[in-house]
Order: sequence, then structure tokens, then C-alpha cells
Amino acid sequence: MSRNLTLSAVVLAALLFLGANSAFVIDQAEQGIVVQFGEPIGDVITEPGLHWRLPFIQEVRRFDRRLLAWDGDVSQIPTLGREFIVVDTTARWRIADPLQFLRSVRDEPGARARLDDIIDSVSRDIVSGTDLEEIVRSADWKVDVAGLAEEEVTALADTDLERPKKGRAMLEQDMFKAASRLMPELGVELIDVRIKRINYIQSVRVQVETRMISERQSIAARFRSEGQGRSQEILGGMERDLRRIRSEADRRAQEIRGAADAEATQIYGRAFGEDPPFYAFFKTLESYDALGDNTTVLIDADSDFFRYLKTAR
Repeated sequence: MSRNLTLSAVVLAALLFLGANSAFVIDQAEQGIVVQFGEPIGDVITEPGLHWRLPFIQEVRRFDRRLLAWDGDVSQIPTLGREFIVVDTTARWRIADPLQFLRSVRDEPGARARLDDIIDSVSRDIVSGTDLEEIVRSADWKVDVAGLAEEEVTALADTDLERPKKGRAMLEQDMFKAASRLMPELGVELIDVRIKRINYIQSVRVQVETRMISERQSIAARFRSEGQGRSQEILGGMERDLRRIRSEADRRAQEIRGAADAEATQIYGRAFGEDPPFYAFFKTLESYDALGDNTTVLIDADSDFFRYLKTAR
């Protein structure tokens, strides 16, 4: 009895072991291929759930069904105008034909290596044959000149106002179409190709920044010159107004003094005419008082200046 139980346990364990090595599960995000001695067996397994294979001689290769991201290396590429720029591209792709994918690149790292070669080559070819303005501008790009300051309008070149013939979106479509032609042989479907970042290389960036600083310094110097010219104009106007005001004030003062002197002369004349002896006496007394204390005057004794002093004795 015990021997039969032992044998049954061994058989059950063997069956469980074989079943465990024969069964496999495909997830909803996966698709699988059964491989025997390196060669695919049967169709691609796309239905999620429990599936079977021959243990030990067959294995399952699993491939992702979801969209996958590819990020290329940052490349230095010359444009059609020989400006060296840094281009960073990205793409989305998925495994469309697992059998062809297995035969051509075997796994995702192999696919990414091929995508590196294909998309980088396509990007380099298209960027090197395109002007920089077409790469950095969109198709609906335009300059609102009315919203710019005068110095910004002056700094614009003729090419700065031109609308792009294609624009970045069309260039990305060209990259996508050129790269997609090579995808079927890899078992890959390319979803899109995008340019993440564009910038000048370091040496060109320094030249651009230097040129921008020079342009801003030139604009600042022009502003200073215009400001100084305007300042001199204002100061000149102020000086002219000041001279005019002073001239008018001096003229008015002379007129007032002349009128006052004329009126005083008239008063003196009337006063002198009414009583000439008293006027002569009064003016002489004023002259006496003007001499002050301790004043010595040498005048002829017969002078009219002393006539009132003589009579006072």
C-alpha cells in the first residue's frame, strides 16, 4: 500500500513539474512566440491567458504590445547655411510583426540600435539640407511688426520677416516618412518622429550671444546719443527762454526807471518852479548834511556853497 502511495506521489509530482514547465501566461500588454531550437513554432500568440508549450525543448519569446519610446543621442549637425546646431530627436514605435522582429533584430535592445542608425541618419540628411529658419519656425510663424519697438524693427533683417516654406512640423513629417520606409523589414511600426530640442553648439552660441550683446550695446549707445541730443535741445531752449525773459525784464526795468526819473524830474521841476529860493535852500542843506562829521572841505570863501552859512551868522 505504502509503495503504491509513493509511486502515485512521484507520478503526481512529475505531472505537476511537467505541467508547470509546459504552461505559460501571456499578459494583455504582451504578445509571444514559441521558439524551438531557435526557430519560431506556430503563429504569434496575441490572446492573453494560459497557453502551452513542450517543456525543455521550447521556450517563449515575449514582446511588448504597447507603444515604446525611442530617444536618440544629441547630434551636432550643420544646416544648409553651415550653422552648426545641436539636434535632439525622439520617436514612438511599436512591434507590429513579432515574427519579422524576432528574425531581424531579435529583441528591443537590437531594435533600438537599428532605430539609432536609421532615425539619426534620416535626421542628419534632412537637417543638413534645410535652412535654420525652416527648422526653428512653424508653418504659421509670422512677425507682428506693429507690436515691436522701433529699435527692434530696426534690428530686423529681411529674412526675419519671411514665412517658412515648410516649418518644423513638415520637417518632422519628412523624417517620419523617410524612416518609416525602412521599418517593415524590422517588423516595427513607427508612430511619429519629433524634434525635442534645437540649439547652437557652444562655440556658435558664444558668437551669437556676443553679437546680441553688441547689437544691444549699439542700440543703447544710440539711445544715449538721442537722449543727449534731446537734452542739449531742451537746455538750449531753456537758455534762449531765460535770455529772452531777462532781456524783457531789463527792458521793462529801464522803462520803469525812465518813467520814474521823468516823473521825479517833473515833481522837482514843479517844486522848483513854485518856490525856487526855498528849493535851493533845501538842496543846499541836504548837501551840508551829506558831508557828515569830521569832514574837511576846501572851497573858496566866496562860493555859493557857503552863502547860507554866511547869512546864518
